[in-house]
This record gives sequence, C-alpha cells and structure tokens, in this order.
Amino acid sequence: MEPTTLDAALAAAARGWHVFPLRPGSKRPAGHPEDRCPGTGRCAGGHRTWEQRATTDPAKIRAAWTHAPYGIGIATGPSGLCVLDLDTLKAGEEIPARWAAAGARSGEDVLAVVADEAGQELPGDTLTVRTPSGGLHLYYRVPGDVTLRNTRGEDGNGLGWKVDTRAGGGYVVGPGTLTAAGRYAFLWDGPVAPLPGWLVERLTPAPLPAAPVLPIRPAGDRRSRYLDAAVRAEAGKVADATQNRNATLYAAALALGQLVAGNALTEEEVRAALMTAAGRHIGTRQFTAREAETTITSGLRAGANRPRKVA
Repeated sequence: MEPTTLDAALAAAARGWHVFPLRPGSKRPAGHPEDRCPGTGRCAGGHRTWEQRATTDPAKIRAAWTHAPYGIGIATGPSGLCVLDLDTLKAGEEIPARWAAAGARSGEDVLAVVADEAGQELPGDTLTVRTPSGGLHLYYRVPGDVTLRNTRGEDGNGLGWKVDTRAGGGYVVGPGTLTAAGRYAFLWDGPVAPLPGWLVERLTPAPLPAAPVLPIRPAGDRRSRYLDAAVRAEAGKVADATQNRNATLYAAALALGQLVAGNALTEEEVRAALMTAAGRHIGTRQFTAREAETTITSGLRAGANRPRKVA
C-alpha cells in the first residue's frame, strides 16, 4: 500500500523535522494568511504562522492530517536544516551568460561550478529528494552555533542561478507530497550530512553595519522633536530600502534600541514604527512578518548593549 501523507509527515517528524500542512495538491501552507486572520481559535493570542505551527508532536500531526490529504511542509530553521534547492532549466528559458560560458544548464551544474571555483568537492552523499520538475533537494545539517537564512539565486550571498537555499525562515516541500506537478520522492534516503564548512562560510550573512554611537545632546526644548525625527528617519530608511532590506531593518532597530536602552523611547513605539515601515516589504519575498519581528528583536537587543541618553 502506498504510504499516506500522514505516514510521511510522521516519518519526517521522527527524524526531528518540524512539519506543517500544505494545501492538498499545492506547495502553499494550509490555513489563512496573516492579513485575513480571524484572531480566534489557535490564533486567539495573535496570528500563528506556518513556522510557529510546525511541530514534531505525533498527536498534533495525526490531528491535522486526518482532516485532509495535506502535503508536508518542513520548516528548515526549527529543524536545523539547510536545504539546497537545485532547479532545472525551463522550456524557452535563457541561460545567463556567466553560467552558459561555464556550460551550466541546471542548478546541479551551477553548484558543481561554484564548488570547483572554490577548490572544493561537489557536495553530495546526503539525503536527497527529487522534485516533480526533475530538480533536487539536498538536505544538510546546520552547525548548532550557526544561523543561516534563505538565499535566492545570485541575490545577496546566494550561490548562483537556479540554486536556492532554505534555512532559517524557510521551508521545503517534504517527500511524499503530491502536487499538481507531481510527487516529491526520495532519490537517496540516507543520513543527512553536515553542511560542508565552505558552504557554511559562503552562506553565512555578512556582518550587519553598526549604528553610530555618538552621544546625543539636543537642547532640552527640542528633545521631543528630536526623538520624533529620529524615529521617522530610521523608519523611513526601512520603508524606502530597495536592497539589503533586512540589514537596513536591523540597523534601524539597533539605532533606536540604543535610545530605548537610554530610556528616551519605549520599545513598544519603536516596534510599532518599524513594523509599519517594514510592512511594505512583507510578502515580497524579502521577509515575512515573523522574520521582520525577529530582526527587530535582534536589533533592539544589540542596541541595549550601548544605551544612548538624550540630555
């Protein structure tokens, strides 16, 4: 008998992977989007994202998958995974000149080129899933002291054309899932290897820029206007950012976090201003609301180490 998606979800959870339901026949998370959250039931305390709902609890998995033949989403961050998503060439698609010159026609070829240029062996010998398009998902374990984020193609510190990575804040479609395009299935159901050190280094985000730490000494009667202008300026940078948006959000939270630590602003007003500014980028594949909140928290925490008081 063909294993059910419930069986596949339980098997994934048994490996320590945090799973959540995908809409039947789709790659999209089941449930409602944040902008249509009813604020009731499981969301009574606030909208619960797919990453927050991801679990390894067999009882919760059985309860969810008995409602419908859901697909399986694997939340890579909580699962301690980095998955290399190697895509294939689509009909009529043009190969970028850099990769055409290297003879690459797929994500698998690009990864081989990147490894060769780095003087490293081609990553392999790890659990591998074949996607319906003929691409590959290579599963790797992330070192416990490393935090990786998603990358896309050649953007930022991405590996290259047709190569995406899924780590913190991301998910992959798990083996056993059937979509309109076909089924995700194991190509090699072996151990998950550690992410090679050179890829850990390559995929680790560059250090974020430090915020200025000069003391602030506005005249007493201008204090309130200064603080209002500071919040507007940092929020404006976030709202207007056209690239490195997550780094911009972090730097803004760090700068304002210094003022929070100096008791010049409250954390609540800073969070509200920055989340409003980040809102225009949420849903554009830059980051999710959850990721924005996490970035703001990190920036505020870093800013707290260098309080700035308004004289």
